[in-house]
Amino acid sequence: MRVVFAGTPAFAAPALEALVAGGHQVVLVLTRPDRPAGRGMRLAPSEVARAAERLGLPLSKPASLRGEDAVRELRAASPEVMVVAAYGLILPPVVLEIPARGCLNIHASLLPRWRGAAPIHRALLAGDEETGISIMRMEQGLDTGPVLLEKRLAIGARDTTATLGAKLAALGALGIVEALAGLDRLVPRPQDPGRVTYAAKVGKAEALIDWKRQAIELDRQVRAFNPSPGAEAVIGETRLKVWEAEPVGDVGLEPGTLGDRSSGLVIGCGKGALRLRVVQRPGGRRMPASEFLRGNPWS
Repeated sequence: MRVVFAGTPAFAAPALEALVAGGHQVVLVLTRPDRPAGRGMRLAPSEVARAAERLGLPLSKPASLRGEDAVRELRAASPEVMVVAAYGLILPPVVLEIPARGCLNIHASLLPRWRGAAPIHRALLAGDEETGISIMRMEQGLDTGPVLLEKRLAIGARDTTATLGAKLAALGALGIVEALAGLDRLVPRPQDPGRVTYAAKVGKAEALIDWKRQAIELDRQVRAFNPSPGAEAVIGETRLKVWEAEPVGDVGLEPGTLGDRSSGLVIGCGKGALRLRVVQRPGGRRMPASEFLRGNPWS
């Protein structure tokens, strides 16, 4: 088919590559404009932009899809279908009507659970045991359209947003190729409004660890905020990013207090304790907790 693809982060790139490998004619790739990144905060292209350039595909980076120029460019591409994956811009009604066979979205959850911007983070924070990919027909509402195809995936006990996101990206690439191949046969399934939950965008304030919470909840928090923005812990007067941790049983520690160094970097919680495995000082590098303990001033 003639496909317009719209996506931005690493999650979306495997789907674009799969469409090309599957023989579809990607006539235009849309992605968000370059953004500052890295220590130097220099403008850098998105992962989808890099993939499009590597594949030699026409690429556009509109700041909005509501302008006449963006709409004109899409119409000139004459797509049969538009495939969207974590694009980051709302598709206005005029854009939804352009592709002859509609717009399909690759969403990283089993809809209607976790509609919205951060379905992977929210699934981990909630302690879900399963997630997956939904290929849905897009409507004007937020992830409200009928589901054409879904693929399920068990969430591993040590999965992070990074590892789970990579698995779901690969699953989404398989799913969209399968959905396009069966577009005439697939029966749209309306979403059950009684089962809807929303995955609100993640805020930095949510990354701060509250030691009064249960260790199992804090473990989910650390995994959900890896790789970004990173869970933040305050131990005494020391602030750390926590990149890897694991819950341990009750070791008799008050919330926020450090246990015996011989047990590692173990901090008491509201219930149980959390062993920190990889941490980072502000402005420093990531390091194993054992290395951090050798250099910290605590008695």
